[in-house]
Parts: sequence; C-alpha cells; structure tokens
Amino acid sequence: MGLRHRGRQIALQVLYQWDVAGISPEEALSAYRDHLSPPEGAFSFARELVEGVREKRDLLDEIIRKYSRNWRLERMLATDRNILRLAVYELLFRPDIPPRVSINEAVELAKEFGSEDSPAFVNGILDAIYHHEVRNEGNNRSLSA
Repeated sequence: MGLRHRGRQIALQVLYQWDVAGISPEEALSAYRDHLSPPEGAFSFARELVEGVREKRDLLDEIIRKYSRNWRLERMLATDRNILRLAVYELLFRPDIPPRVSINEAVELAKEFGSEDSPAFVNGILDAIYHHEVRNEGNNRSLSA
C-alpha cells in the first residue's frame, strides 16, 4: 500500500472522529499518531488533507449537497460523507493530485470502509462534481472560498 493511500485512510479515520464523536481534528491526529505510529510520510499527507478539509468544510458540504440528489448530507453514512469531503477537497484544491486519482482513491476507501453500495454512490457523486465543477468550469482548482 502506498504512503498516500495510507494517508487517505488516516485522514478518513480522523475526519470520521471529528464528524461523529466531535473530537477536534488536532486531537484525533495526535491520538492516532501516539497510538498507531503511522509512517511519517503517510501521516504528514493525512495532516495536510485533514487541515484542508477542516478549512473548506462548509464549501465542500455545499458542493456535495448540490450533487447528491435525493440524499441529504446528514442522512448519508458518515463514512461516505467524509470520503466525499476528502475527495472533493482534493479535486478542487489539490492540483498536484490528478482528478482520476482522487476519484479512484475515494472509491477504494468506500470499498474498504463503506457499505456495499458506497463505492457506486461515492463514484456517482464525484463523477458529477468532476464533470461540472472541475472539468467544465475551467478547472476551479484555484478556488479560494
């Protein structure tokens, strides 16, 4: 398993703790590092992703709501919701990561951590976001909102 994939797994677990248990991202990252001693490269990447999602969470949620027809954000599985936040952050704010990599990694996380329906659900929403927010809008990856 690559360091970036491991970093995404860590980031997802931290975001889940923040979302469901109300533990601050900083506290969750610290506890993860102290108890599980992850590889430094993976942990560093996870920290970047968590900090980015924390900064942009309201915008990410707004975009996810726009493309998740018939699904309120609050009714989604917490794992799916946080996988989507992570992937949408990468799509919009991490030009160093190819969009297809972000989408494929999100689908893999959905297979690992979500329900049987999660991979298709996550892929469908991310594909719509990619086609309407990233590709067709002149690549919004420089959004500063």
